Amino acid sequence: MQLPRPVGREAASRKYDILSALMAFALSKDKHVQRQVLRVMALITTRYNWQRDELTMGQGEIARLWSVDDRTVKREMARLRAQGWLVLKRQGARGRVSVYGMDLNRMLEDTRPAWPLIGEDFVARLDPAEAAGAGQGASNVVPLRAVPAPREDGSVWAAAQAALHSEDAATYGAWFHALTEAGVEDNCLTLAAPTRFHATYVSTNLKERLLAALRRQEPSLREVRILG
Repeated sequence: MQLPRPVGREAASRKYDILSALMAFALSKDKHVQRQVLRVMALITTRYNWQRDELTMGQGEIARLWSVDDRTVKREMARLRAQGWLVLKRQGARGRVSVYGMDLNRMLEDTRPAWPLIGEDFVARLDPAEAAGAGQGASNVVPLRAVPAPREDGSVWAAAQAALHSEDAATYGAWFHALTEAGVEDNCLTLAAPTRFHATYVSTNLKERLLAALRRQEPSLREVRILG
């Protein structure tokens, strides 16, 4: 599996997926692996340049971030390079720090056993072929090519779905298609997601876009809630 570079329109989704995979993988392992993955995630979230695939950070800076000494940093960075997660792109010299890259595809492959712990929708999005081959328990979130434009039935949610599909079919197929209406109360529309992870992702990353689409159809709506 070759992950598209996490840049462009779907960058936020791909970054979130990588960090989610690392988190679930760490939580399934012992404290030593958990600490190592947490250190990697700290580097990614604080100093990693996703677009250029560059981590430019001195040994002392890393030691402060990890709350360890320089020797621990040297050992840990060597381990990360040995397992293929960290790639040396330019050796530091004459006062300039080393530049590293992150092999995100290798990270995803290594964390693959933990994907089902997040949810079937997560597996389906990262590897549709594997999810389809699994047979039972197929995800409600299907690849873009299998998601047609939604049918409008006169409801606010159906009209909003159609608008979201026309604006960004990829995001619609991955995140909005599987949401179902669960009711309206006090100007708040409640939608049901197939999993808790799905609900959390939409609430955290796509709620404003979702609410805007809904309010274009029904201005009286003031809130949208996603349950998983």
